[in-house]
Amino acid sequence: MIESSAPTPPAAHEGAPADVSHPRNIRSFVRRTGRTTVGQAKAFADVGPRFLLAYTGLPMDFAAIYERDAPTILEIGFGMGEATAHIAGLMPEKNFLCCEVHTPGVGALLKRIDEQSLTNIRILQHDAVEVIDHMLPVASLDGAHIFFPDPWHKTKHNKRRLIQRPLIAKLAARLKPGGYLHCATDWQPYAEQILEVLSAQPLLKNTADAASGGYAPKPGYRPLTKFENRGIKLGHGVWDVVFTRA
Repeated sequence: MIESSAPTPPAAHEGAPADVSHPRNIRSFVRRTGRTTVGQAKAFADVGPRFLLAYTGLPMDFAAIYERDAPTILEIGFGMGEATAHIAGLMPEKNFLCCEVHTPGVGALLKRIDEQSLTNIRILQHDAVEVIDHMLPVASLDGAHIFFPDPWHKTKHNKRRLIQRPLIAKLAARLKPGGYLHCATDWQPYAEQILEVLSAQPLLKNTADAASGGYAPKPGYRPLTKFENRGIKLGHGVWDVVFTRA
């Protein structure tokens, strides 16, 4: 869930069959409306100055930003931040760089950061594609998470999907050797596309074997969200795809 806008109110996230190129000016989000609550607005004012980063278009110095040397994980589109805060709490030894443009979502994560006393998250309220292009040095990331990107169900809209070969090539180049890319979706056609796109990237290697169809078991760090639990109860599947940089 993401868009081109710095600390200002705003939008969400997305992702196309392997043989479809990104349209011109592809973004990692789709605009959504939403109201910021009083609590979220307070979090922007009280917590935002410490945890919100400005989009500069310049390469990032993680050691300076987080005031330590630690593995850094990129998250593209965190929604309301439930999973992000959970994972960051489980892994205090890692840095989390989170891109989201939807203002209520950013406010919700800032509120969680405050409530859970998290110190290892930084948020860029900007289009993740531009962040990757201009602010993330090659071989700088230890991991990347893309959880439940917009599936764009209609075939005519598949080209709007975030996970396509051009983006994955950029992400693969920014992973350190041994770094990982973890995608998850509850839409099977998109899961199949994700698996195809990642398998076609020569810098990446699947962690799952053929017996599992190429899909990984859900890593323990990824929580089941309320939305996902509801889907499972309705019989919906969830597919995790985890590749590492060779």
